[in-house]
Amino acid sequence: MANLCLSVPGQPYLDESYRSLCFQTFLSVLQSSKTSDVDDITFCMLLQNALKGIQSLLNGGKMKLMQTDQLGSLLAVLKKCMFYGLPGLNVEMPAVLYPAPLPQYDGRSPVKPEQLELSTVKQTGTRRKKSKGKQKKGQLGEEVKEELESDVGDGAIHGMNIFQLHSGNAQNSPCLNPWNRTLDAAYMPAGKDLLSSCYPSWKRISSSESEYSDAEGGIQSKMRSYQAKVRQGALACFLSTIKSIEKKVLYGYWSAFVPDTPGIGSPQSVSLMTIALKDPSPKTRACALQVLSATLEGSKQFLSVAEDAHDHKRAFTPFSVTIASSIRELHRCLLLALVAESSSQTLTQIIKCLANLVSNAPYSRLKPGLLTRIWNQIKPYIRHKDVNVRVSSLTLLGAVVSAQAPSPEVQLLLQQPSSSGLSNSGTATPRRVSSSEWWRRAPPSQGDPTDNWESSSSEPCWLIRLCISTVVLPREDSYSDSDTSFTASTVYEPSPVRLESLQVLALLVKGYFSVAQSYLLELGEVACKCMEETDPSIQLHGAKLLEELGTGIVQQHKPDSAIAVNEKVPVNLVVTFWTMMLNGPLPGALQNAQHPTLQTSACDALSSILPEAFGSLRDDQQILCITLLLGLNHSENPLVKAAAARALGVYVLFSCLRQDVMFVADTANAILNSLQDKSPNVRAKAAWSLGNLTDTLIVNMEMIGQSFQEEFSDLLLLKMLRSATEASKDKDKVKSNAVRALGNLLHFLQPYHIVKPRFSETIKESIQALISTVQSEATMKVRWNACYALGNVFKNPALPLGEAPWTAQAYNALTSVVKSCKNFKVRIKSAMALSIPTQRERYGTAEQFSQIWSALVIALQKSEDTEDFLEFKYSASLRTQICQALIHLLSLANSTDLPFIRKTIAENGDVIRSYVLQYMKSGVEEDEAGIHTNSHERDRLLKRAIEHICGIEELSEGKAKVVVAAYLEDILTNHINSTELTEA
Repeated sequence: MANLCLSVPGQPYLDESYRSLCFQTFLSVLQSSKTSDVDDITFCMLLQNALKGIQSLLNGGKMKLMQTDQLGSLLAVLKKCMFYGLPGLNVEMPAVLYPAPLPQYDGRSPVKPEQLELSTVKQTGTRRKKSKGKQKKGQLGEEVKEELESDVGDGAIHGMNIFQLHSGNAQNSPCLNPWNRTLDAAYMPAGKDLLSSCYPSWKRISSSESEYSDAEGGIQSKMRSYQAKVRQGALACFLSTIKSIEKKVLYGYWSAFVPDTPGIGSPQSVSLMTIALKDPSPKTRACALQVLSATLEGSKQFLSVAEDAHDHKRAFTPFSVTIASSIRELHRCLLLALVAESSSQTLTQIIKCLANLVSNAPYSRLKPGLLTRIWNQIKPYIRHKDVNVRVSSLTLLGAVVSAQAPSPEVQLLLQQPSSSGLSNSGTATPRRVSSSEWWRRAPPSQGDPTDNWESSSSEPCWLIRLCISTVVLPREDSYSDSDTSFTASTVYEPSPVRLESLQVLALLVKGYFSVAQSYLLELGEVACKCMEETDPSIQLHGAKLLEELGTGIVQQHKPDSAIAVNEKVPVNLVVTFWTMMLNGPLPGALQNAQHPTLQTSACDALSSILPEAFGSLRDDQQILCITLLLGLNHSENPLVKAAAARALGVYVLFSCLRQDVMFVADTANAILNSLQDKSPNVRAKAAWSLGNLTDTLIVNMEMIGQSFQEEFSDLLLLKMLRSATEASKDKDKVKSNAVRALGNLLHFLQPYHIVKPRFSETIKESIQALISTVQSEATMKVRWNACYALGNVFKNPALPLGEAPWTAQAYNALTSVVKSCKNFKVRIKSAMALSIPTQRERYGTAEQFSQIWSALVIALQKSEDTEDFLEFKYSASLRTQICQALIHLLSLANSTDLPFIRKTIAENGDVIRSYVLQYMKSGVEEDEAGIHTNSHERDRLLKRAIEHICGIEELSEGKAKVVVAAYLEDILTNHINSTELTEA
């Protein structure tokens, strides 16, 4: 039956009716107990085939476990089978597991003394290699036993790699097909304190401790082997189950499989970590860790509720504290498994599991110290003889430096001196290097040029030193057989180790640039060296490291950066850095057509140059950069073309280039070429760059004035308008920037453009495209940009707003959005656009004006109406923007508008008053356009509106009908009185 459930490529799978029948049959077998007429080994085979069948149904048939009972029943038997035959454990499970946020019932029968004695057998078959660095008998076991009873300390079990760990290839998963694989001889437990100590009993066995003859031992060994296959089968089936259900469903069963800190007086519940710590088979331990790793993968949102930074003193334990406790227990158990493990293959899985945990745990909400423990205990494994262990150790360090970076805890760890441990045993020190090896030496401190890189003052970051040396220094140690897959003649570390070191460097630069910046030139040299190599992967990672360095410098020099000027990388040093890059292998990488991925990364790196530094480069180097990017914009590879288009969009914002009409024109032509590409990614990047280019046109218009507009080609401007209009009908990723560009271009047009016949039709089409986009069902970002673009159109006094036929359509689109759009940010942007025209005639007829006024009043009343809780945080900003728009309209209104305004005030005066008072009282805010408005500014705007309305009312109808002005004065008086009371 299990074989019938296997999927055959190209063949139809079993019908649904058969699948369901097979699943129920397999499940019944797994739920049944062994009868006296069936021998143990036959029963094991029965269970193995039932598990194999369910796994095939889940994998090949893509079966979905929809019903809670169905999934709960399967998880219950899988949990039972996970521990099948595990010495010292007899797990009793309910028939069905139900999802619950709290730990579930987990019964275990007490272990009888005779059961423990029977489990003490002689190991036969393949003998485990003995540890070279053997301690006194029992000494190490006691150390780990103490660690189980108390939390792992900062230097827990320091130098525990005295177990000379075995070689093995961790790249082959032990869980993929456990039934087709012969199991290594099982390792028998020998101690009676199995449950009291985490130190695996299979480490303590010796041939002299056996109470059985060789024949009896052989039978026992065979039995243990079959039981281990059942456990592996259950775990492999569990892995398939995880992949076939949604993560949010899986987390309902979290407490059944993931350990939690036991309460006072209660035993530790059995979990996946029980197997990882106590199972005698290294393959089974690796399987359990793979399942735990799959459970942790993508769990960031679920774990984000964890909170134990503050001690809670409540009558109940909140769910957030329960999850935090579980995360803490996972750290403790995995670190114990790390120091106790002797199989390289399983060790790799432990470290990968830790990396998954670190990537998903919310450390900012937890008490500090967890990352420090991982950091200190992983250090010895960086020098491990097995290549897979070394790679996974570096992956774990990469996860630590990218875990919610920048973290104060990790910042301190990075600044620890190298003497805090890179050694294998905790006593040896890393090898010294010659003075010529600049990459292992920190820059000399001022007034103290020293070659002693081991001193804390001149070695601020051992991890950077380690990674640089791994990448650029020849290897000198002999490693395990697992390295034989790599070229024997290579002088460097195997490629995976070097790549992971480069990845760690890139993550470290990204998260902790302040730590890495003192190594700027050395890291630049590393990037150069990598790009000069023949291995494409090494070249690529070198370019990515360069990009992170460039981005770090740019972030530091941003106007809103909080970093002090004297702590930033000096611009002259940045110029030196980029001069070194451009004189090195970067231009070659950009022109390497045989390696388009490298070209793409090199483009991204070149776009991360600091604008101020670019302006200080030699003219020939500036021309080289621009020429290369313009050339790559015509690449046939879409990845390269997209990266070049994006890089041009960055360069066009540089202050030293944006006023160069020739460069702007060349860039515009290149971008328009990419905007026609068949690749959606190329078009999306080109549209983004076109948006940036049009931003530059507006900046030049405001700073230089008409001279730039006259120099810029009319034909090119018309071409840009047409291309952007066409792009506004493209996919949303293209559309969002196309409408941004349209708004800028329509704002940029001059009266002499608008009167030209060839422009007039295109202008109408462009504005119509914006109106259609505002009214469309496009994504929030697209509609937000379209509203912003219409606001930009309204800023151009040369466009006939108020007279043109499209006026009513534009206002109707914005008023419709401000009243009813589900997204509050879109409403805010439409309210802002409605408040932009500065003359009454630009609002059109009295009827048009009244529609706008009415829409804003309705929008104000509905400013708290939303089905999406996340939108509430924008409701205050929305009210602010609407109030500003209403006051702006009042300051422009004429006598024909007053009757409708009066009517609105009569009907909704109390509501408007309360919101306007709220707006007047609120503190300094920044609107969506980035304009700060304080209470004095708001007072001034309201007073100006009162004066304007008062003047109109007195002129047109006399003092007897001064209604609106009196209403507004009442609001202002109320506001002033409440402010004085507050200050008093």
